[in-house]
Amino acid sequence: MKLRLLVTAFLLAGMITIGSWPAKAEAKSTMKKQSFGKTSDGRPVDLYTLTNQKGMEVAITNFGGIVVSLKVPDRTGKFDDVVLGYDSLDGYLTNKAFFGALIGRYGNRIAHGKFTLNGQTYTLPKNDSDNTLHGGPEAFNKRLWTAKDVSSEKGQALELTYLSADGEEGFPGNLNAKVVYTLNDQNELTIAYSATTDKETVVNLTNHSYFNLAGQGTGDILRHELMIKGDHITAVDETLIPTGELRPVKGTPFDFTHATAIGARINQDDPQLKVGKGYDHNWVLTDHGSRSPVLVAEAYEPKSGRVLQVLSTEPGVQFYSGNFLDGTIQGKGNKVYNHRYGFCLETQHFPDSPNHPKFPSTTLRPGQTYSTTTVFKFSTR
Repeated sequence: MKLRLLVTAFLLAGMITIGSWPAKAEAKSTMKKQSFGKTSDGRPVDLYTLTNQKGMEVAITNFGGIVVSLKVPDRTGKFDDVVLGYDSLDGYLTNKAFFGALIGRYGNRIAHGKFTLNGQTYTLPKNDSDNTLHGGPEAFNKRLWTAKDVSSEKGQALELTYLSADGEEGFPGNLNAKVVYTLNDQNELTIAYSATTDKETVVNLTNHSYFNLAGQGTGDILRHELMIKGDHITAVDETLIPTGELRPVKGTPFDFTHATAIGARINQDDPQLKVGKGYDHNWVLTDHGSRSPVLVAEAYEPKSGRVLQVLSTEPGVQFYSGNFLDGTIQGKGNKVYNHRYGFCLETQHFPDSPNHPKFPSTTLRPGQTYSTTTVFKFSTR
């Protein structure tokens, strides 16, 4: 009788099951730190791997704040790495494609490497023909950041901080920059950017991950279906510098207000497509200005069923269709990255804003705090 009562009690408590094994215990959220090599001047670099309870995993290095890998499930539960990159630090030391990088001080282009603040002209190093691209040749993506585990009940979180000295890459002011990557159990990777300065300057931070939701290195991204909540683009000249015109997308290959395959119109006879060799343009977002991130774009890959939603507080997003990938780069797992094997959705203020007073301002003054947030949310359907 006592044994029967004991067995009954175990059954009621869910400690014994009849006819099947107990359900697998839910994984724990973790952060793992490991060595990722050394910089060219011998400083050690680390790799931090954040994992949530559902098994989603993101690996970030404190060299350039780079997202090295991002593993998410498809509709069958199979995990794949969906961002382009390299297996080791060596590739990132000479990385010219900005794979996964944290971009600053100024994301995108500044015309002729010059801008003026308070009557003073600042000259920047040029690394994109006659322009400065993504902050210059030795910008935030080439710097070693200080890393700190700041995980909480909100998720596994990695804080990266860096002091960009006055005059670095030509920009004025000592800029204290902080970026926090947080992975939660809803398969959301949040990137929170903030900065302060002791001298008036310009700031425009973003992340430059190349996505392929079928899995990195598996093929081109032309079948991905993309939606962007933007009714205009900032039209560009032959060097991809904004002309100042906000051009409506309606009736053009740039209309992604409804989900459309990336490759459906990419080869149409459109002057802006010819200039960009495909899509490499800033969309003016219709919903922005909120302190909380709102949906700005969504990508869907039909074969895997993976969905990427991008939410942001920024006024613009640069959609880049991997036009300059040409098969000369060998990435992770010895996979070759051919033409349009990845796409970027870089949330941002507009390109060349310091030279366009009518664009949303990127000026940061002493006493102010630069603060923006972007969320990459993954699901399936």
